[in-house]
Amino acid sequence: MTAATNDRLMTPVELSEYLQIPLGTIYQWKYKRFGPPAHKIGRHLRYKLSEVETWATAQ
Repeated sequence: MTAATNDRLMTPVELSEYLQIPLGTIYQWKYKRFGPPAHKIGRHLRYKLSEVETWATAQ
């Protein structure tokens, strides 16, 4: 992947599909400060693909 593709921002729904886990788990992780780092853009949560991949590799 290129750097531009790797820095793509994903919604919680896209992250849920990417990791193949329930959407509720994504929100629980955010609340419990676990999981990949989340970024607030306005009132919306977004996840950088590169950070998600780094987090998943470390698990």
